[in-house]
Amino acid sequence: MSRTSFRLVLVALCCLFFANPSFAQDKRLSIEQTMDYQLYPRSEIVGLQFVANSGQVAYAKDDTIFLGNPGAAKNVLTLPDINKALQSAGEQPLRNLYGFKALSDKEFRFTVRQHCYLYNLKKRTLTKLYDIPEGENLDIEPNSFQQAYTVNNNLYINSNGKVVSIEDPNPGIVFGQPVHRHEFGIEKGTFWSPKGSYLAFYRMDETMVTDYPLVNTSSRIASTKPFKYPMAGMKSHEVTVGIYNTTTEKITYLRTRKDNSLDERENYLTNLSWSPDEKYLYIAKICRQQNHLWLERYNVETGNLDKVLFEETNPCYIDPQEGLFFVPRHPELFLWFSERDGYKHLYLYSSTGELVRQLTKGDFDVLSIISFDAKGENLFVYSNKQDPTGRYCYKINIKSGDMQLLTPEPGTHTVQVNDAGTTLVDRYSNLTTPSRTLLRNSKGKVLATLSDVTNPLAEYAMPNIELGSIKAADGVTDLYYRLITPPDMRKGQKYPTLVYVYGGPHSQLVTNSWLGGGNLYFLFLAQQGYVVFTLDNRGTDNRGFAFESCTHRHLGQIEMADQLQGVNFLQSLPYVDTSRIGVEGWSFGGFMTITMKLAHPEIFKVACAGGPVIDWKWYEVMYGERYMDTPEENPDGYASTSLISKAGDLQGRLLVIHGAEDNTVVWQNSIEFIQACIKQGKLVDYFIYPHHEHNVLGYDRIHLYHKMFQYYEDFLKK
Repeated sequence: MSRTSFRLVLVALCCLFFANPSFAQDKRLSIEQTMDYQLYPRSEIVGLQFVANSGQVAYAKDDTIFLGNPGAAKNVLTLPDINKALQSAGEQPLRNLYGFKALSDKEFRFTVRQHCYLYNLKKRTLTKLYDIPEGENLDIEPNSFQQAYTVNNNLYINSNGKVVSIEDPNPGIVFGQPVHRHEFGIEKGTFWSPKGSYLAFYRMDETMVTDYPLVNTSSRIASTKPFKYPMAGMKSHEVTVGIYNTTTEKITYLRTRKDNSLDERENYLTNLSWSPDEKYLYIAKICRQQNHLWLERYNVETGNLDKVLFEETNPCYIDPQEGLFFVPRHPELFLWFSERDGYKHLYLYSSTGELVRQLTKGDFDVLSIISFDAKGENLFVYSNKQDPTGRYCYKINIKSGDMQLLTPEPGTHTVQVNDAGTTLVDRYSNLTTPSRTLLRNSKGKVLATLSDVTNPLAEYAMPNIELGSIKAADGVTDLYYRLITPPDMRKGQKYPTLVYVYGGPHSQLVTNSWLGGGNLYFLFLAQQGYVVFTLDNRGTDNRGFAFESCTHRHLGQIEMADQLQGVNFLQSLPYVDTSRIGVEGWSFGGFMTITMKLAHPEIFKVACAGGPVIDWKWYEVMYGERYMDTPEENPDGYASTSLISKAGDLQGRLLVIHGAEDNTVVWQNSIEFIQACIKQGKLVDYFIYPHHEHNVLGYDRIHLYHKMFQYYEDFLKK
C-alpha cells in the first residue's frame, strides 16, 4: 500500500467511525478525566498468559481465573476462594486477581504484601514460597526463587536460605543497580545465570564523579541532596562486573580492562548475556567515544577474557539495546542485533564469533525478539516492515531467513507465543480499534476472538484523528504526523493550533494505535477548540540508522527544519489560524520548543517548554557525548545549539516549567536561561514544581495540565 493510500484509508476509516451516531455525543472531557485510566481501553480479561509446558492459557475475568485450552478455558479459581485461603493463613485479602502467575496447570502464584504464596488447584492449599525483602531492584531467579536485591548502595543475595551482602564502606561504590544512567538498554544491575548457579552484577565506582547538588525545601532549613552527575566531557564513573557463585559463595570480578588507562576504565559494559551452559558471560564493551564495540566472552570461573568474538565501528556512534539470544536446542548459535547495514537487523553467529549469515535484510527495522519456538527452528519478532507507524509480528525461519507476517491487521500489535511456538495471543489497536485480542495459529490464522473492547469514549464528543505523511526538509524522506482536530468544526472558522514536539532519539510519537499514540489531554485540547499536531522528524527512532544519526553533532537543527515542514503543512490547511500557532514539548521536546520559538517568533505565538535542555554541556556523558561528542571535540556544535546565546531573540510568550529536583535535565539549565533572558531584558514566564524530578507525576500532573491549558487560553486562543 502506498503512503498516500495509507493516509486516505486511515482518514476514511476515521470518518466512518466517528460519523456513527452512537459515537457522536456531546460530553466533553475535564482535565481531571485526562488522568482517568478507566477512559483508556480496558479488556474484560486480565493477566492473560500461556502456561509453561502445557499449551494452555490462564487469565482472570470478573474475579475468576480461567484455565484451559485457548478458546475453551474453564473457571478454576475465584477471588473468594483465594481470599478464604489467605484469611486462614492470617493474610489480608486480595482486591483483585490482576497479579497472579500460572506456574503450571496445577499451581498459581500470588503476592500479598511482603509475601509470595503458591496455591495448589488440586489440593486447594496455600503454601508460602518466600518473603519479599524490603529493598529495591528485586531480581528473583525463576526456578529456585533465589533473590537479589539492593538496600541503599549494597547488594543482598538470598540463596538457599542464607543472605549474603556485597558492600563497600565507601558510599560512592554502588552494587547491583543499573549503570551508565540506564543507557544502552540497561534497566537492571543483576543477572541470574540460566540454572541459577551464578549471579552477575554491576559494581559502579562513582567516587571520582563530581557531586551535583539538589535542594529539598520541605524542611525548615532546606537540605541538599547531592547525587553523581557526570556532565559531557567530564569524568565519568567506572564500572566492573562481578560474578557470585551461589555454591562456593565466592566473587570473581571480570578483567574487562587491558590496562589501567582512563579510556579503559571509562568503557561502557553493556548487554550482559549468559551462555546456556553457564561457563561464559558475554559483554558488549563500548569505548567512551561510543564509536567502537567489542563483543567479548569471559570465563566465569577465572574472570579472564576468553575471546573477542567480533568488533563493530561506526563514525557516528554505536548504541546496542539487546544482548545475545541463544537459539534453543542449538547452544552453538546466537542472534545479534546490529545496524551495520543501515537498519536494525538480526545476524546469526556461532558461539565462537563466526558470522553464519545475516538473517534479516531490507529497508525496515526489526524492533525486538518475542520468542523462539521449542525446536529452535523459528523465531517470532516485532517489525515495522509493513508500515513505519505500526508494529507487527513476523515468524522468521532461522535456516532460510523466510519472514512471514502473522498479524496483517493494520496497527500496533503485542503478541504472546506459547512454548511450542504453535499458538499466539495477539492484542492490537489502531485508530478505529480500541483493543482486540485474537488467538492465532503459527501461520497467523485467526482461531478465535478472545476480547473485543468497546470504545471507552463512546459518550464523548470525539475529535477527528488523522495519520499521514509529508516530505522532510530534504524533499525526499517521508515523515509521519498525527493531526487531531476539534469535533464539529465549522466551515470557514479558523482554530488555534498547538504543535506538540519531542523529536529526539529513541522516540516515536506517531503510531497507528488507539488515539494515534496520543493521550486524553490532546483530546481535551481538541474538544476545547484547538488543533493538535505532532510530527516525527528525522532524528527519531525506528526508521533506520541514517534517519536517526543525521542529527549527530548538531542537535536541533535538522529536527527544526523538519518541524517547519510540518508547520508549512498546517499553514496550508484552511481551518488553521496561522497567527495562532503554539509549540509545546518536554525534555528533548523542551529543548526543541525553545529552539523553535527563538528561531521563528514570527510563526510561534506561544511556547511551553518543560524540563528543557538549554545547553548540552550541562547534560550527562552517555547520552550527550553519543549525539554531540564532547564540548572539546565539538565546540562549534555546542555553541550553535546552546540557547543561552539566543535568549535575546525571544519574542512573544514563553512558559518554562521545571522540576526543582530534576536529576535528568538538571535545574541549572532553565535557571541559566532565565538569567540570560534577564540580561537581555526579555520577559519570560517561569513555573517550578518544587518536589518533582524530571516528570510531574501523580495528582500534581492535573495541576500541570491546568497550568498549560490556562496559558494557551490566555495567550494563544485570544
